[in-house]
Amino acid sequence: MDDSRYGKLDARGAYWVPNKPVSYGPVFDWPPDPRALLKFFFGFPGYFLPWNLLYAVAAILIWEFLTPSLETMRDFSIGWVAIILVRNLGLAVAVYGAWHLWLYSWRKQGTLFKYNRQWPKEKSAAFAFGNQTWDNMFHTLASGVPIWTAYEVLLLWAYANDIAPLITFGDYPVWFVAVFFIVPFIHEVGFYLAHRLMHWPPLYRIAHSLHHRNVNPGPWSGLSMHPIEHVAYFSTILLFFLIPSHPIHMINLASRLGVAPAQGHTGFDRVVMGDETSMDTSYYAHYLHHKYFEVNYADGMVPLDRWFGTFHDGTPEAQEAMKARRMKRSFPTAAES
Repeated sequence: MDDSRYGKLDARGAYWVPNKPVSYGPVFDWPPDPRALLKFFFGFPGYFLPWNLLYAVAAILIWEFLTPSLETMRDFSIGWVAIILVRNLGLAVAVYGAWHLWLYSWRKQGTLFKYNRQWPKEKSAAFAFGNQTWDNMFHTLASGVPIWTAYEVLLLWAYANDIAPLITFGDYPVWFVAVFFIVPFIHEVGFYLAHRLMHWPPLYRIAHSLHHRNVNPGPWSGLSMHPIEHVAYFSTILLFFLIPSHPIHMINLASRLGVAPAQGHTGFDRVVMGDETSMDTSYYAHYLHHKYFEVNYADGMVPLDRWFGTFHDGTPEAQEAMKARRMKRSFPTAAES
């Protein structure tokens, strides 16, 4: 496998840059392109395959086999709350651990498709325990998963007591299916709003700077956040107090928020599947955010960064535009003259 077919190294050989610029896809393009939309929604990789379908199926399985009945959850009790917590800890360890083992512990593809050709330092005083991975695991498992679980427990209790509006497939089949389409949009917009909030200077200093210590992130960096940020990040789940839905839909969003950051922080553009086969797992937009801090606050199909002037697609032109914005902020008079 040769990653030069898909990108190139910089002059120092330190960073690998994909040939394909970051794109939001055609959903918000005008005028709409029917052929591009069909390819986007039904192609591989595309909107449905593989990730959104995987998260939807996972939510169904989690609800059916790893979640107590609504009758059980009408009253708070340590028993069923502990089941949800242990289940979520297991999901986190399995997903983050699998990405980390394959790409970083076993280094199955070396630095092929790795944006930063350097590996994270094994010892660093910037992190708790002097180690980036152990630090990231601690914040993920000791804060991230419990706060994720707390939101999920609250909504499950609310569904069980008719406080959150509950629907079934039998009663509202069209809307039941439609909510699966809406969840990725909720995820993206909610993430953007929480992320921008965390870049407000006071909150950045208190909370978000912890996450941004990971300038060369790995999978466990994804949910390594301050508890304040975890509270903001998972708060999107509360929308299901307003949206008629089934617990499966809420679990779809909650589990996505819980484990998707692993893929978003691998630091790799593609996963090698064979001698001449690789799978696109790119989150280059978010890698650029960790590199430059002030670009690409959102991920996915909703062009929020383009609308608000913080988009960086990885091209030299976008790099120059970012430099111009910085110059304008630092020297407003000179930039205008």
